[in-house]
Amino acid sequence: MSRAFVKEDVDPPERSGRKRSASGLPPGATNYITARGAKRLRVELNKLRAANASSEGIIELERILASAHIVDPPSAPSNSVTFGATVTVKDKEGATETFTIVGVDELNFERDAISWISPIGKALLAADMGDWIKLDDGRSAKIVKIEFSESDST
Repeated sequence: MSRAFVKEDVDPPERSGRKRSASGLPPGATNYITARGAKRLRVELNKLRAANASSEGIIELERILASAHIVDPPSAPSNSVTFGATVTVKDKEGATETFTIVGVDELNFERDAISWISPIGKALLAADMGDWIKLDDGRSAKIVKIEFSESDST
């Protein structure tokens, strides 16, 4: 095989000595999390400690919380989608879907949670009320509602 087709100088993080974050984000990526998600992780950590659970689970949650950058909801209503928002979209046939944009470590906490680094998450974060976005299945959908949970603050 020709050396022109070998990428020896480009190693994945695991082979290069650079470590992925506790959240599985690539090296250098910020671990954004909502205040509500951070609170839930702290509650889970306290439960593990109280139950004398395995130290691996405790250590992992401690690393996640130590690396987390908590994003507070906007202080005033906004027509722009931001991190932590619950966004409702409607397609051309009138079907609606709801997405809550959260951090990678809190995906299991919300029924309609999507990661801010997912394709839909990225599309929504670049949008405003009334904008059209592409959904995973190729449909276009219009943003019809942007809201924030009252329980976001800790």
